[in-house]
Amino acid sequence: MHILIFGAAGMVGRKLTERLAKDGGLGGREIAKATLHDVVEPQAPANAPFKVRTVSSDFAEPGEAEKLVAERPDVIFHLAAIVSGEAEADFDKGYRINLDGTRQLFDAVRNIGDGYRPRLVFTSSIAVFGAPFPEAIGDEFFTTPLTSYGTQKAIGELLLADYSRRGFFDGIGIRLPTICVRPGKPNKAASGFFSGIIREPLAGQQAVLPVAEDVRHWHASPRSAVNFLIHAATIDTARVGHRRNLSMPGLSVTVAEQIAALRRVAGDKVADRIRREPDPVIIKIVDGWARKLDASRAESLGFKAEKSFDDIIRAHIEDELGGKWAA
Repeated sequence: MHILIFGAAGMVGRKLTERLAKDGGLGGREIAKATLHDVVEPQAPANAPFKVRTVSSDFAEPGEAEKLVAERPDVIFHLAAIVSGEAEADFDKGYRINLDGTRQLFDAVRNIGDGYRPRLVFTSSIAVFGAPFPEAIGDEFFTTPLTSYGTQKAIGELLLADYSRRGFFDGIGIRLPTICVRPGKPNKAASGFFSGIIREPLAGQQAVLPVAEDVRHWHASPRSAVNFLIHAATIDTARVGHRRNLSMPGLSVTVAEQIAALRRVAGDKVADRIRREPDPVIIKIVDGWARKLDASRAESLGFKAEKSFDDIIRAHIEDELGGKWAA
């Protein structure tokens, strides 16, 4: 079995690669080879029981996607994207990567033909939904995004559904919640502060909160994100039907509830490292985001996430901090 991962140098891509290397297989099939792609050189996992090839290039450049799918990988994970804040700040770059790159990848698979029909897992986003919202957003709610990033992801969802309907590949799109707590350095995502107000205090650093504490959002951990991808790659898509894009399970919590969970898990000294500095740009972006989703359809298909934000924080401490934090 050959696995191809676009966006393999990103946080979720790295964790997915590590999980595949640990498992050695996917859906009961042994992995013989993995190709890891990103605009920067991805890092091959240590002691992977299969052959690993790393490639760095701009997959939105004409011809690049064709090179990568020429070996007919069995499963393709499309995680590559310009994140929300950067896509909003740089209109042309966001559309070139998130839309044009996705279309070129889909067409590269389609143009092979000859019965080639891989499983293609596309990471979409809850940003495809735009306010005003119902109390809980179901899969059937209008995709009326209020950001360029959300628009690009919504178009990608439509393309994935149509290309799957036409039999060009067997696609499934998963709308990820905001992944929290993201390890490492902050990225340019407008949602980055949701992780920052947990990650930095646990590391003994000050964190900036740019929005009000009553802001409510939909979260899942990196562990859950990887589990979503694995399940999407192995699920019987006959159960999914023609509605190929699914909102993933998560937790709806306010910023105040995040901070309260941090106090419970790590204590007052850690939680007091958060500094309030309102940012009008971030406030405007976040105000148009989904606050709570009804993920019952995904849950009925076997997708699962954490049940409390305390569990999300503990997962970060275990996976990234060796079970300890800067008290």
